[in-house]
Amino acid sequence: MEQQDLQAIKQRFGIIGNSPLLNRGIEVAVQVAPTDLSVLITGESGVGKENFPKIIHAYSLRRHKKDSYFAVNCGAIPKGTLESELFGHEKGAFTDARAERKGYFEIADGGTLFLDEVGELPLETQAQLLRVLETGEFMRVGSSQIRKTNVRVVAATNLDMRRAISEGRFREDLYYRLNTVEIKVPALRERAEDIPLLFRKFVVDFCQRYNMPPIQLSEDATLALKGYYWQGNIRQLKHIAEQICAIETTRHISAAILQNYLPENEKQKGIALLGTATQVGQDTFMNERELL
Repeated sequence: MEQQDLQAIKQRFGIIGNSPLLNRGIEVAVQVAPTDLSVLITGESGVGKENFPKIIHAYSLRRHKKDSYFAVNCGAIPKGTLESELFGHEKGAFTDARAERKGYFEIADGGTLFLDEVGELPLETQAQLLRVLETGEFMRVGSSQIRKTNVRVVAATNLDMRRAISEGRFREDLYYRLNTVEIKVPALRERAEDIPLLFRKFVVDFCQRYNMPPIQLSEDATLALKGYYWQGNIRQLKHIAEQICAIETTRHISAAILQNYLPENEKQKGIALLGTATQVGQDTFMNERELL
């Protein structure tokens, strides 16, 4: 992919960074977009996995259908209503079912359905999801009528899926069906070169929002940012940037000031990774290129 095309995609979807691992993930998303392959997006919580299904849909043929992209957080829906949310229900199917209702697989027919935190689905719902993926068929709760749908499923998880399979918490056949193509989103510590760029963007936004003077990082503070472990990834970095903008009276941030906002239990991990994060990212990128 041309560099200018890659930058245009990042600008469109608010993605910041130039890490080879990040760039490779975006390139794969664009390459598989015109197909109907199921895609599984993996990565730790807070790394920005939600951007990739949007890219896939935006560069697919399904984008032309009005209201054709839907995102569902599987971990946020109570188990008792999850099947109804996904597949719909008939009137009288359960106590509060006062009218029939379409589920996401029916509403999103012809479009793209993003299933976030798919690893949190209960086993009985996993069986129904597998059937939809393999046959395009489903039934509403309380109905025996088979319905058809043509939905492109993109799923995401922060779980170790192979461990979940070995523990009996996730179906192996569903994992392979979802994982036709896998996009691994790197942790923030694996793209250390992007951390100052992200921090600068966050502080500029927050300073403008709160009508405060701009913030500058000293050289040692920048090194501290890059060497920190960032257990919470981009979400944690953004939170700390907002804290500093709102609390600090001085606008020149040294490493000593920055340390006041970094949890102690992650600092030692960061020191160990300071010299290795970039090399790990490069090695992983080369391994993926060889495999492809």
